Order: sequence, then structure tokens, then C-alpha cells
Amino acid sequence: MEPKIIDGKAISAAVKEEVRAEVDRLKTAGREVTLAVVLVGDDPASAVYVRNKKKACEAVGIRSLSYEMPADTTQEKLLTCIAELNGRDDVDGILVQLPLPAGIDEQAVIRAIAPEKDVDGFHPVNVGLLAIGMPRVVSCTPAGVIEMLVRSGISIEGREALIIGRSNIVGKPLAHLMLQHNATVTVAHSRTADLPAVAKRADILVAAIGRPRMIGPEYVKEGAVVIDVGINRDTATGKLCGDVDYDAVAPHVSAITPVPGGVGPMTIAMLMKNCVELSKMR
Repeated sequence: MEPKIIDGKAISAAVKEEVRAEVDRLKTAGREVTLAVVLVGDDPASAVYVRNKKKACEAVGIRSLSYEMPADTTQEKLLTCIAELNGRDDVDGILVQLPLPAGIDEQAVIRAIAPEKDVDGFHPVNVGLLAIGMPRVVSCTPAGVIEMLVRSGISIEGREALIIGRSNIVGKPLAHLMLQHNATVTVAHSRTADLPAVAKRADILVAAIGRPRMIGPEYVKEGAVVIDVGINRDTATGKLCGDVDYDAVAPHVSAITPVPGGVGPMTIAMLMKNCVELSKMR
């Protein structure tokens, strides 16, 4: 069986093109979409993510404001910065790059961002709206997974979907989104008994566990759709790899996402889309 390779780069490029057209339309109407990005500390991975987000903003015509604060920044100082951005009428979205340095309460920072400017969709108000089926913005990775499935013509309705991983950033919000698309949803995790047997039932399997190549053929039903959210560094080769053992699993599935080039590019595209949506709501 030759699987369909779900190309995140191509799909994200299409989303960004639509976002760019919308940004241009808003500009013509006198509104410049603006994203404020706050980076605390000098975590190299975070710096790369922030740089990529700025580049994406530039590509779609979104104005980005950058706030880079030293690692010894106090929580109070960070909260003051967020309060100021909440109050600015020319700022549509606020993104605080996670993880934050030790000593800063991540949840307090997330709660400090005004829900109507919470471009990541992490604020408890936005999480609650998603849970009751009235989402304002949805965290970017789960939104990207749904977008990939829909644009690849993969039906979600009536299918058994299994999400391996229950994080607040991916697993839980994705479960709510899948329910809204009428899937029958199971969320599995490190305490799930006989995970391979549970996984074998899934028509759509999403791996979001952060363990390199953990998901082999014994987890996958023949002809299933496999979405790999993991981004890990292979200790032997130093190359990027997912949570799925791609080469071993691909011959058994109908569609699969590669790593890199699958879910990753979608996350930033959906961030741009969220920023535009927040601007329009305001």
C-alpha cells in the first residue's frame, strides 16, 4: 500500500496565502494586523521559534512587535509588559514564548493575557469556550491537525480517532476539536492499559507523546491515517524524527504526515490565521 503523504509545507503555504489576502483586505480598510511576541531568557530553541514566527508575520504582512527580556526578568516585570500590551489598541495578538525561565509561574502569565488577544488559545476562558463548542481561537497545533485532515479530503465524521497524549497544548484541545467534527474520540496516555490494542482500533491515530519513534506497526490498524505531532532529535544521528517510526509504519497506512514537513509548518500558519481572526473580532 502506497500511503498518501500529507504535505504540511504545501497546506501551510495555502493557509498563509489566504491569510495574506485577508491581511491586505484589512489594511485597505485601515486596520493593520499586529502581533506582539514576548521572549524571556536565552533558550536557543525558543529563540529559533520566535525568529520563525517573525519571518512568517513578514511573509503574510502582519506587523510584529518584539519584546526580548533577559533571563533574570521578574514575574512582576513580565506581567507589567503584558498589561501594557493588553491596553494597546494597535495590538491584536499577544504571544509569550514558552517555556519561561524557572521562578516565573507559567499559568499566571497565560491568565494575564487578555482572552481576546490570546493568539495561542491557552487562556482558560478560550479553553473553556472550545470545550463547550464555541471556540474563539484554538491552540495552533490542534487547529493545524484538523486543517490538514480537512484539506487532504480525509473524513473525520464517524471515524474512531485516538489521540496519544493529553497535554493542554495538543491532546486535550484536539480531542474537543475531533468531537466537534463528529469523531468518536479516545485519549490515551502513559497510564493507558495495553496501548497497542487500543491504538489498533483507530481509523485516525494522532501521536503527541514526545518519545522518538515509539509508535511502530503493532500500534497501527491497516489503512489508518497517522498524524505525527512529535518533534524529537534522534540521539544517534542528530536528525529530527517524530513519535512514529515512519519507515516501519508507512507501508500499513492510507495517509501519514512526515517529520519534518508535516504538522510543524501548520502550527505557525494557524498562529497567523488566529492573529487575523482576533483582529477581525476586535
